[in-house]
Amino acid sequence: MQINVLSAYQTTAEEFFDKITGWKTDLVLDVRLKNTNQLAGFTKQEDLEYFTHVIAHADYAHDVEYSPSKTLLDDYLDHGLPYEDYFAAYEQEMEERGAIPAFFQKYGKYQSVAIVGTATKKRRSHAEELKILLDDHQAHLG
Repeated sequence: MQINVLSAYQTTAEEFFDKITGWKTDLVLDVRLKNTNQLAGFTKQEDLEYFTHVIAHADYAHDVEYSPSKTLLDDYLDHGLPYEDYFAAYEQEMEERGAIPAFFQKYGKYQSVAIVGTATKKRRSHAEELKILLDDHQAHLG
């Protein structure tokens, strides 16, 4: 399985969908905790699902099992939690949920997955770390 990450922020629809189609994505996996407000623009959940089907001919899933808890996200975004601590806590949450092995059970039929996160020029996203965890898990499976 090929896993890629892209951000819903600071990108145009053209750039976003060019990446998805270039990767031959068959699943767009939205792991944003908050994806329904107006600030999400064309990547607002209902719009993104529609555009994914129409433009990329791919499936769409919004799965908060791979999102950080609201408390953890608030600590990172609003209370200055350093990124390294945020990632360590996120990784712990994924482990407690059994989320990484479950990912391959849920989505193992897909060849190319694009994980949608919220990275900006000033901050990283848990989607990037999720990719690392998934790649590590795949490498251990051989």
